[in-house]
Order: sequence, then structure tokens, then C-alpha cells
Amino acid sequence: MIKYTLKCTAGHTADSWFQSASAYDTLAARGMVACPVCGSADVEKALMAPRVRPAEDAAPVPAPTEAPVPVLSAPQSPLEKALAELRAKVERDSTYVGASFATEARKMHEGETPQRAIHGEARPDEARALIEDGVPVMPLPFLPREKAN
Repeated sequence: MIKYTLKCTAGHTADSWFQSASAYDTLAARGMVACPVCGSADVEKALMAPRVRPAEDAAPVPAPTEAPVPVLSAPQSPLEKALAELRAKVERDSTYVGASFATEARKMHEGETPQRAIHGEARPDEARALIEDGVPVMPLPFLPREKAN
């Protein structure tokens, strides 16, 4: 197991464990590593110091006196608070349908199934086809929790 500190383009940082360095590379290449705060898949490994166990006879090292690290589960700005509220509302008031979003949205639009609020995932070509056919859809500014690491 290896622990990496990850940083997204919005400046959020988080620690995450991976089976190996190559496992991280594989997951990152597939877009499966995301920021736990904003959901951005544009993350990279942050500069880290290696963690080495001191020799048994070494003098104890004092703890670093760094600024406290913010709690990542708590919004740090008004924008993050608004996104957290939007995510909570979407998750509370709609059903996650995963990769079958385009199919479900089309069935509701055509009257094959009852109307209800749903959210999920669609490929760009599926989303474009829904919009061209007049199906009311919109992208969400975060990844579903099922996709977040």
C-alpha cells in the first residue's frame, strides 16, 4: 500500500491510499481518481516527503509545527458550501440511475415511464442526443458519490 497526497486544480488536497504506484497511475489514467471536496477528476500527486522509520537508537523527532489542516468534509468557501448544498438536494430529491441515465431520461420524455427526478451518468454523445431531441437535461458540477474515491 502507498499513501499519496493529491491536489486538484482548485487547490484542494487530500490523502488517499493506493495498492501500488502503478495502481494509482492506472486509476488516474482512467479518470477514476477525483477530489473528495469538489469532485474534479483533474488531480495530481502533490509533493510529499517520504516517511522513513527512525533507527531504534535515534533521538525522538519533535512534531512539526504547521498550520492546522482544514477538515476536508467541511466546505471551506461560500462556493463549496453552495455545491455541498446542491449535492445534498440532488441526492435527497432524485434517484441515482448510474450509466442508464440517457435511457431512463428518454423513456420518461417519451411517456414510457412515469416522470421522476433522476441523476446519473451519460457519455457526451448520449447527452448531445438527449438535448437535440428536446429532453431536458443538465450537467451537474460534481461527480456522483459512487464515482468519488
